[in-house]
Formats: sequence, C-alpha cells, structure tokens
Amino acid sequence: MLFCGSNWRSSIGRHNNLAFQAYILLPKTGSESNINMQFLYPGFLFALAALAIPIVIHLFYFRRFKKVYFTNVRFLKEVKDETSSRRKLRNLLVLLARCLAVAMLVFAFAQPFIPQDVEVKQGENAVSLFVDNSFSMSALSEEAPLLEKAKQRAKEIIDAYAVEDRFQVLTNDFEGRHQRLVSKEEAIGLVEEIKVSPAVRPMSQVLTRQLQALGSGKNSNKVSYVISDFQKNTCDFENFKDTLVQVNLVPLQSVQEKNVSIDSAWFEAPVQMLSQPNPLIVKVKNWSSEAAENVRLTVKYDGETKPVGEMSIPGNSSVLDTVIVTIQQPGWHEAELALTDFPVQFDDHFFFTYNVAEVINVLVINELAPSTYLEAAFKGLSYFKVKNQAASQITYSDFPNYQLIVVNGLSNVSSGLSQELKQYVSNGGNVLVFPAQTANVGTYNSFLQSIPANELQAFELQERNVADVNTEEFVFKDVFENKSANLKLPITKGNFKLSNSASRGEEKLLTYRDGSTFLGKFKAGQGILYLCAAPLNTELNNLANSGEIFIPMLYKMAISSARKRPIAYTIGRDETIESDNQVKGGESVYKMKGGSKEGQVSEEFIPQQRIVASKVFIGLQSQEMEAGYYDFFLSPDSVLSKFAFNYDRRESDLTYLNEEDLTEKANPNMSVITSAANANLGAVVSDRSKGLVIWKWCVIVALLALAAEVLLLRFWKV
Repeated sequence: MLFCGSNWRSSIGRHNNLAFQAYILLPKTGSESNINMQFLYPGFLFALAALAIPIVIHLFYFRRFKKVYFTNVRFLKEVKDETSSRRKLRNLLVLLARCLAVAMLVFAFAQPFIPQDVEVKQGENAVSLFVDNSFSMSALSEEAPLLEKAKQRAKEIIDAYAVEDRFQVLTNDFEGRHQRLVSKEEAIGLVEEIKVSPAVRPMSQVLTRQLQALGSGKNSNKVSYVISDFQKNTCDFENFKDTLVQVNLVPLQSVQEKNVSIDSAWFEAPVQMLSQPNPLIVKVKNWSSEAAENVRLTVKYDGETKPVGEMSIPGNSSVLDTVIVTIQQPGWHEAELALTDFPVQFDDHFFFTYNVAEVINVLVINELAPSTYLEAAFKGLSYFKVKNQAASQITYSDFPNYQLIVVNGLSNVSSGLSQELKQYVSNGGNVLVFPAQTANVGTYNSFLQSIPANELQAFELQERNVADVNTEEFVFKDVFENKSANLKLPITKGNFKLSNSASRGEEKLLTYRDGSTFLGKFKAGQGILYLCAAPLNTELNNLANSGEIFIPMLYKMAISSARKRPIAYTIGRDETIESDNQVKGGESVYKMKGGSKEGQVSEEFIPQQRIVASKVFIGLQSQEMEAGYYDFFLSPDSVLSKFAFNYDRRESDLTYLNEEDLTEKANPNMSVITSAANANLGAVVSDRSKGLVIWKWCVIVALLALAAEVLLLRFWKV
C-alpha cells in the first residue's frame, strides 16, 4: 500500500532543500520494512488534482443513455443486464487506466527517488577528486596498474555529474592548476595528464586542500572523492576535523607485493678522510612479512661499481651492513647504493654525497711561544695543517677556515676572543681548551658560562691519576683494539677542579679515580667545546707524552662535530638545507642544478634562500624534484656544494587499509564506496548522489496505462 504523508521535511545540509517523503510498506516474512521515497520537485504533486478530469469524464460521459434496438421484447431484460455489467466493468478499467496515467505523469514531473546512504540535494555541485599518484599506485591490480584504474574511476565519477557542475582534480603534487574548479570537459583532460609522482601527502593535508578549493566556488552542494590505495601510514583521518563536506573514499586494491628498500645510510665518522677506510653504515629494510633471501647490495663511487655482498633479511625487520669507502681524491664526491628487488624499485637506490677536504686546518692560540708538544703531535698527522698565533695577534675573520681551534695556556680570555669562540662553536667548530696554571678564572668562567660549560674552580697542586677512558664516545671509540689492555693514562701534578652542573650536559671523556673530570665534552649549537682540567705543561701534566691517548684524541677532535652534515636528503620533507655562505658583499643569487635522468638535460633553478652570517639556508619545499645529485653554486663553473636527494620511503610500506578498516577509521561525514572490480563507478555514484531514480519508470507506467485505455476502448465492444 502507498501512503503519501502530508509532512514536509528539510534536507540535511546548508541549503535546506525541501523533499516530500512517502513510505511504501512492503510485506516481508510477516513483518513490514519501510522504503523512504522522496521527490526532487514535490511542488508538482499539486497537479494530482488533475485526477478529477478522468473522474468527471467518467461521470458525465459513460452515464449517458444510449438507444438500444431490438426485435423481440422477450430478450430485452436479458440484454439489458448483460450489457450493463460489461459496460460498467470496461468503464471502470478505463477510468483506472486514465487515473493511473495522470498520476504517473505527475509523479514523473515531481521526480521521485529512493535515497541511498547519502543525502540527495538540489542545485549545482562542486566536486573535488583526489587521484593518488604516489609511487605505490604503480603497483599492479588484477588487470592494470593502480594509477590507470584510479584515472578510470575518476572519469566515471565525473561522467556521473551534470555539465553545469564544477570539478577540482587534485594529486599529490599540489600543482597550482589543480587548486581551482574547472568544467567537466577540462576535468577529464586533467585526469588524463596524471602521472606517477614521488610526492606523498597525508590524507589530512589532501582533505584540507580539497576543502579550500570547494570553498572557493559558489556551487550550493560540495562533495569530495578520494581515490587511493590508502596506505596505512598516510591515513591520518583523525587530523581532519571538518564534518560539513561529504567525503567519499574509493579504495583500490593491488596484488600483494613484497618489497625491500634501502632505508638510510650514514658515515660512522663526521668527516671523511683521504686514503683511509671510511665506514658507511647502510640500513636495509624488509617491508613484507616473508623473509627476503639473497638480496645483493652494491656501491658505486668514483666511477666504479663495487659489490658489497648478499644478505638475508627476516620479515618486517631491518639489518645494518657496513660498506668501506676508500677515497683517493679530495673534493666533492657522488655515490650510490643499490640493491636487487622487484617489482617495487623506486626505493632500491640511495644517492648520497660527501666532501673530503684536502687538509684539516688547525689553529693553536698560545700565550706567547708555540707549544712544542702540540707541534710534534700534529707533525705525525700529515693530513693536518697547523697554524700558531699569539693571543695578541689573532685574526678572528679566519676562524671559519679551521676545523679545530686549540686554546693553549692563556692567562686571560678576552671578551672579544670569548665572543668569537662562542660564535665559532655555535656554527659547528671544535674548540679544545688547556687553561694556564695562572689563568684568570673570572675571564675563563665568563667564556665557559656563555657556552655553557662547567666552570673552573681553585687550582690544586696534587698528584692525581686518570683512571677511566670513555670508549663509547666518538673521540675514543674504536681507537683501542683491546679495551681491557693496560693503557698508559695521564698523570697530573696539579689541576683545576671543575664545577659539576647537570644542566651543562657534560660528557666525561677522561676521569680521575674519584670520578671527577680530567677531560670533558660540551655540545654548543652545532659545535663542541673540549675542556681539560689541567694545563698542557709537562711539568704538571704528562698527557702530551701519552701518545696512545694524545695523538688519537687530537685527530678525532679535529674531525668531530656536534651535528653531522646529512649525506642525503628526502624529497618532500620540510628539512632545512644549509651551506657555507660565500657572498661577502653585494647581492648574489645562489642556484641549483641536477636531478636529471639519463638522456635529459639538467634544469637550473633558483631555490628559496636566506643568508644568516656565514650560512645560507635553502628551501626546496615547492620545487618539483627527481632523485639524484644537485649542484649548488653562484657560478656554474664553481660548485660550492653537492646535495643528494632520495624519494620518501613512506611509500615503501605496502600495508593498506581494507574497506572494513576504512569504515572503522573514517570520520562520521565519510563513506566508503565499494564496487566490483569491473563495475562502472559512475552508476554507483549516480545512485548515491541522485538516489534510486524512479521517474523513468513512472513515464513507462503512464504510457502502458494509456495503451491499456486505447486497447479497452477499441477492442472491448459492448
């Protein structure tokens, strides 16, 4: 039975579109189930008053008397009864056919529909489609790459809407041309142009960008579609708080793939040395649950590819391997790690760069004459170039040219020297301080407080033995083959006591038997301050005579750093890239060039740049980049730095959210559209956006009713 309610309701949404409700009660195994039918244009239902027309015709036309000719009065009553019954039945059927035809035509103009699981709204639509074009979308589905499947789905969604609707097509690249609403034809063209990209965005950023574009239009109805494989590590729906826009999630599923990737790599030492073995630590990760066997790793540098070996990696774990890099030439070097893996290959290569200085420059600041012990120690290190300066003849502007500054035996630390040393350490320099026995504790402590570091206290003439070496710290790490061997540790006959403030972050390198500090390390900015509690004078301290301690100590201090310069960067990450500023005056613009593929010419571009003192900070967040090497320069013939960029490894994790996971994790205004692999998504979208359209069936029923009327009047003679 059909009950047309007299109540009117407001559609959920901003525009409060009115829709008429009808409830069709259908019997179902002894119970009733409600189907909520609505009308897109309920005003046309007033035309149901036209049902009076066939009723009036019935009353005034079929009730007219007709003459009946007969020859025998005996048959009059029989003919009259039979004819009257047949005429009444035919006239009633004709009336019902006419009423049904009129009612169905009225319903057709009112456009009835049965809404699905989303609200149906009138007016023009603003539709935003996000097509995930990250590397994971290059994986295969059952019949085609996921990206091609996503493009097909996007076109089907666009086709399901009207010509007057407006569309946004968005990808992970966040291109400027994708930030506006376009016509239906232009949207299909944008979908056709989509290609795989190294960019990857969390879903909260994608939805926020869609919301911005939808808000720029004047269309009354706003709806969003997200077509993706929905990798688990990018689905941060909880960070998207807007609940006004209807969001439809269209998941695509790939054939389950295995994947092994080079996760990261770093040199063990902050500074790489010429003609020395430089250990490179490589982290290789297996992203699948099955073990990966016989994974081959190679390294390429200086034009040669060298095999590292094969490795086996358990499922869902990673292993570390050490690659020895021996460098024969100073300057900038480009290198590449590679492994064998299929079919996901974008993360099988790791590009990195490193700079090898021709010499390590060391500055020794003395009270008067140079220290013969320091000169003798550095002479044994041919890679080092030492310059001695008196405290009264220091050239502060040369400080950035040195990797290590040794402050040896100064009676006072002037305010100018204190300020310059602080700046030098903050910018990444290393300072080693040996105070004089007669040191002005006040000037020293003023400098140490600015770092900050523990301060000098009273000098004590007392013989003390160094009892412990911190072999876990970089300076003495891997220096001694046998840590338990009896080392000839320093003995002092006089030393300063150092304050012990936990807030200064002291790391003890050499300690006395009572646990107090003989040599301490303090990080400040990007550099390091090393402070010795005793003067270097051999009458008070025999450290210079302990070659197995003193020589490696100076060597490792010179190449140490509080902050390692990254050997590689990740495309798309908001990382600050910095280089030494070579602009001394005037206006100059730094440029970058590189990242080209084989057979293509590298393009030169100007990155965002900000110069602060001796550093230039580079921003590349808005730049489209390929993995590879990039030169940084003021003039193309003089490269200042080389940078290596790799693709984001977030795409390496091939763990996806299935439809059930999406439904559980999605926000209340989000719904998951599921369809068979070969089904036309446009029909699904049309049913969801327009509901189950019934007006076509109404027209068909009206035509059938009219046909039935014609047949009744033509062939049923009475």
